[in-house]
Amino acid sequence: MTAFEPQSIRSYSQEDVQQILNLAIARQADDKDTEFSYEQILEIAAELEISPESLKLAERDWLLQQGQAQQRKAFDAYRKRRFQKRLGNYAIVNGFLILIDLIAGGGISWSLYILLFCGLPVGLDVWNTFQIKGEEYEIAFQKWNRKHQIKKTISTVLNKWFRAFQTY
Repeated sequence: MTAFEPQSIRSYSQEDVQQILNLAIARQADDKDTEFSYEQILEIAAELEISPESLKLAERDWLLQQGQAQQRKAFDAYRKRRFQKRLGNYAIVNGFLILIDLIAGGGISWSLYILLFCGLPVGLDVWNTFQIKGEEYEIAFQKWNRKHQIKKTISTVLNKWFRAFQTY
């Protein structure tokens, strides 16, 4: 395409427009190393003929997505901490058994079988901990999230209760 061709010949799908604008905004942000204010976002939306209501709904959806992403990060961190604890327990117990076997028998015999037998669940735990996609992950996340929300609700209710009793 030359510089003399009319601009009206070009046409883009909605997805293409989104990608081009995302790249342009990212480039502008990199060039200036700045953040956009909500007023600037409103101006951009107005230029693109996006209503303030649609922008507000999009911002709400974005905030929900950000919250869910943070919850998933917290869940993944929880799973890794839980795995590290289990791995530490496995290492301590099996190290102790190997030490007993070495002292008592002068070599490693029966403790090797226990090491291998107990290692299978640890191997499966590795798989489950670092598998972050799929139905099992979603089920585990939903279960953790419900438990987390219940704890948060109970904590909030108890805190309100204690504050109410402290005022009397």
